[in-house]
Amino acid sequence: MLKMENVSKSYRHRGQTVTALDDASIHIPKGDFVSVVGPSGSGKSTLLLMLGGMLSPSSGKVLLESQSIYDLSSDHRARLRKKHVGFVFQTFNLVPYLTALENVQVPMFLAGTDERTQREGAIALLERVGLADRIEHKPRELSVGQQQRVALARMLANDPAVILADEPTGNLDPETSRQIIGFFEEFNEEGRTIVMVTHDPKAAERAKRTLRLGQGKIIAEDCDLQSMEAA
Repeated sequence: MLKMENVSKSYRHRGQTVTALDDASIHIPKGDFVSVVGPSGSGKSTLLLMLGGMLSPSSGKVLLESQSIYDLSSDHRARLRKKHVGFVFQTFNLVPYLTALENVQVPMFLAGTDERTQREGAIALLERVGLADRIEHKPRELSVGQQQRVALARMLANDPAVILADEPTGNLDPETSRQIIGFFEEFNEEGRTIVMVTHDPKAAERAKRTLRLGQGKIIAEDCDLQSMEAA
């Protein structure tokens, strides 16, 4: 499903060369649920963006469904991403002047779905995440947990096979965090492949396996999550 083959990413910052990812190789089969952990600056978000076709490597290959995605044109890569990948972020990235319903409709609108199907699909997804009574509310009228559930519904709008989540519980209280990870477990049980970056040991341990990064390198798999608390 997803592979990284000897991937490195370096960039210049204030006259210095910074290595964000260093010769990383991973294989994430279809239906896997992987948490990615490590201290700030260890390369977690860089890894996630590369898997999602959002950040090209300095060297190495990234493959989705056996396709080397950075050998594609930017337009072809965008189409591949739209078809296969859903993103969830800590900051939700909802459009502030749109209702919950309209936010969820956005990906379907961009995919050319007819208006009636957009509305019916968006309502069904909001019902699934427990927001049937909030469909006409704008983000500022929702709690942070409700906003993240809108973001989850929007992520599902085009039925992605792969979900990439960057700190999806970072702004949430413990109970809401448990609810959000519960949704991820449901999505994984449906056959979706999930890669989740997190600083939260309780969230990480609910994945099927864990990768730990340090200084841009994958330094452990299925690691001891107790050490995260000291990071």
